[in-house]
Amino acid sequence: MENIFKSKPFYYRLYGDYALFTDPVTKGGGEKFTYQIPTYQALKGITEQIYWKPTINYFIDSVKVVKKIQTETKGIRTPLKNGTNDLNYYTYLRDVEYLVKFHFEWNFNYPELLDDRNEIKHEQIILRSLSRGGRRDLFLGTRECIGYVEKLKEKEYQSASSYYDGKKLSFGIMFHSFVYPNEAEGKQSDQILVSNFTDIKMENGEISFVRPEECQIQHNLRNYSFKQFSKENVKFVEEELNSFPQEVE
Repeated sequence: MENIFKSKPFYYRLYGDYALFTDPVTKGGGEKFTYQIPTYQALKGITEQIYWKPTINYFIDSVKVVKKIQTETKGIRTPLKNGTNDLNYYTYLRDVEYLVKFHFEWNFNYPELLDDRNEIKHEQIILRSLSRGGRRDLFLGTRECIGYVEKLKEKEYQSASSYYDGKKLSFGIMFHSFVYPNEAEGKQSDQILVSNFTDIKMENGEISFVRPEECQIQHNLRNYSFKQFSKENVKFVEEELNSFPQEVE
């Protein structure tokens, strides 16, 4: 097995008017109810919208919940196949703000991209992308909940206060993440999508996440195919960095 590489940590502020990190228990009936906090998978997806390459895998180290957890229920009209619509109730988080810490590691499932493993240049693009609020539209759990990001420095993350300073909270067993075949170390040939659940605790407003492979509960869901990447269909980081605007201070 190749040596494990781990980048330095990065930090950003994530906020928006509404968020809906859907509890999977509520998905079946058409009405959705949010978790009280963002899931690891939701934060990973948002981070990938800031900057994504198949060469790297993101890992969410921790998140700080800055503001008080508040919910709001809305009636949503959803179209039916017969041309009519139905009224469903979605429960959202309202006025959310989070501080996110993450790092990246090399994705060893793509040996064809070995020459794209340039830590410094990926780091520069991540920082520039954070300075510009990401490279793609950001959604806080669902498309109708627009999110915004701002780059943070380590000391800003560490010194930030939370509504939950001095408190310890347990959220019980929650959905944590998916592991896709092209992200699983040494398991690419299995072609299995895996879902992970684990016990989530928050202390002083901060949740420290375990890695996906360390989750207490894991389920094999189904076969899952994925796109292959090589030099022919990936712009390597050197070329991408040269065409990317300088970081805004």
